[in-house]
Amino acid sequence: MSLYQTSLFLHVVAGSLALATFWFAAALRKGSPLHRRSGQLHLLAMLAVIVSGVPLTAVLFARGQAVFGLFLGFLLVLVATSCWNAWRAIRDRHAPARYAGTVFRLLAVLLFTGGLLLGALALRWQQPLLGVFAAIGVLAGLDARRFLRRLAQGALPANWWLREHYGAMIGNGIAVHISFFGVGLRTLLPQLDPGLQLYLMWLLPVAGGLAAGWWLDRRYGRTMGGKAGVATRQPGLGT
Repeated sequence: MSLYQTSLFLHVVAGSLALATFWFAAALRKGSPLHRRSGQLHLLAMLAVIVSGVPLTAVLFARGQAVFGLFLGFLLVLVATSCWNAWRAIRDRHAPARYAGTVFRLLAVLLFTGGLLLGALALRWQQPLLGVFAAIGVLAGLDARRFLRRLAQGALPANWWLREHYGAMIGNGIAVHISFFGVGLRTLLPQLDPGLQLYLMWLLPVAGGLAAGWWLDRRYGRTMGGKAGVATRQPGLGT
């Protein structure tokens, strides 16, 4: 097989594993050993998705599909950010300054810059879908800036790491479900207009992610008393 074919095969296999482990981890008691192991396997699968996506992005540029190539490259940065933040929020829950280190800041800048670029392309080509993800990139960059400001002010809540962790995992969930819907909608609902299929493929996971974030904020995201850097135990979560 060619490099492109090999990368595509690995991308599909890793994405399928990431989808399965995402739901397996979501169904388990938060903080349990099985939850942690399945979460680690999920992040490894997502790493394979990112690595295999790089050659696919390069092929798009080589074929002259620069806009699509930029979009896919932005998505890879978005997924990489979610994976990094999900992992480091747990590892650095006692050290928020270490969490907000060089990689955190670099990824935030890339997302913000990529969002602005996608926004310009959305206006140029009249593509609302690009505009949606442009807004996601810009908002992610601004949210990272807000986190850094609160860190400098000593205003982070004790459960900051939990919010960062589940927020990043929701981002991963959105990514794997976009891939799933990309295949599933065409198979299950072939009679739908292709344009409508495209928008449903991208926007349904985003809407689901927003709903999941709202629910998790209500369940786990309330501000806990205490000082940032002290990992406070949450109901139903082991630390």
